Amino acid sequence: MDEIPQPGNRRRGRLRVQPTLHNRPLLIPGPLQQHLRLRRTRPGPLHPGHVRADIRSPLHSQRHPISGGDVKMNGFAQNAERNREGMSGEVMNGFRPERVAVYEEMVREFGVCDRWFASVPASTQPNRMYVHAATSHGATSNDTGKLVGGFPQRTIFESLDESGLSFGIYYQYPPATLFYRNLRKLKYLTKFHPFDLEFKRHCKEGKLPNYVVIEQRYFDLKLLPGNDDHPSHDVSEGQRFVKEVYEALRSSPQWEEILFIITYDEHGGFYDHVPTPATGVPSPDDIVGPAPFFFKFDRLGVRVPTFFISPWIERGTVVHEPSGPYPTSQYEHSSIPATVKKIFNLKDFLTKRDAWAGTFETVLTRTTPRTDCPVTLPDPPKLRKAGPKEEAKLTEFQEELVPMAATLNGDHNKDSYPHKLVEGMTVADAVKYVKGAFKTFCDNCEYARAHGADESDVVVTSNSKSSFARRVLSCFACNRS
Repeated sequence: MDEIPQPGNRRRGRLRVQPTLHNRPLLIPGPLQQHLRLRRTRPGPLHPGHVRADIRSPLHSQRHPISGGDVKMNGFAQNAERNREGMSGEVMNGFRPERVAVYEEMVREFGVCDRWFASVPASTQPNRMYVHAATSHGATSNDTGKLVGGFPQRTIFESLDESGLSFGIYYQYPPATLFYRNLRKLKYLTKFHPFDLEFKRHCKEGKLPNYVVIEQRYFDLKLLPGNDDHPSHDVSEGQRFVKEVYEALRSSPQWEEILFIITYDEHGGFYDHVPTPATGVPSPDDIVGPAPFFFKFDRLGVRVPTFFISPWIERGTVVHEPSGPYPTSQYEHSSIPATVKKIFNLKDFLTKRDAWAGTFETVLTRTTPRTDCPVTLPDPPKLRKAGPKEEAKLTEFQEELVPMAATLNGDHNKDSYPHKLVEGMTVADAVKYVKGAFKTFCDNCEYARAHGADESDVVVTSNSKSSFARRVLSCFACNRS
């Protein structure tokens, strides 16, 4: 039997992370008006504001920067009404436990954290970056220039690789982790696995790597519904996805080596009463955010639900504040790379933020693994009457995935990049585009490798009228890092 990982015993453990299922606070509220007794005055899916300006407003009830100082958490309803009349009742509500039966069972059987905060009071992408890098490199929202070159910050993936440990990213649409420039290197191409084809097989065969990241379906199609819990996607699909992942892990011969984490990138605009911490929160890298707010990254975001699943966790565990490493430390997304570093005894922290963040290996309190963990989870009830709207406009995060994909197939060199590229694009259009772009990227990487490219090269397709070989091979040297 493998032991639960301890410092100095790095290769024996497995850590499973399913990061940043989209946008839900601790009561698991959602966009499904047919299940909520709420006043609505306009049709359309519920999508509360959760970009940078929209997150400032709920915290202060007015729009101004929020570096330092106390916040009152009194502007959620006001901000919702500003976005759309009649939305205030919805952002103050939530799902009944039986409507999210998978989470209800997980809370009963394993552990939940009631003080896990988003890393920054900003939107989806900056918070996702803290999960893997403990910094957004100054980003508080979409940054098209960085999407082209790729965000340059070091990630936990490189720390693991340099220590001889394995990692894998299981994706359902082109992986959003390719926002990081370094993950576009040839040597990491084999770390990306299609979830539907390989995840269950790797679980069954006991071949999961030391560290696993599972990405969701970010687009909502009739045959492949979105399962990231983003409005207006059916939350029951997200529940079904969590159930699928858990049951595959539970049946794996590696089950007794696993710590499985589920968290959400940010709160999605829904109400929470707990003030966002600012005392002692360090800027990760002393980078200041862009004008006009010049945010110093010295305040955390709103709480988000976070679950811990492992046979080494007692039933009904509730995790509160961490006991360190500093008196002001909190649980936030940087706690994930911080805990990975501690469990696997990695050499260095990524930034000052993960050096400060609380670690959660202490949730593994048992001396022997449980044998009574459920083999299956409840079937989630269907929550949305209407089906996916493939002709819908793109969400902010979906719009970010498209220009990222354009950097993979060379379309970033066109005059249409970035705004005209997504102009008028539907969900169905975007799915076709990003899948094709990722395939082009993979094909070009394989071609480059076959023709002697260095494994540290980042393949960038120029999309010029020259031959395929020249388009791919002309850029190796200038993209080596």
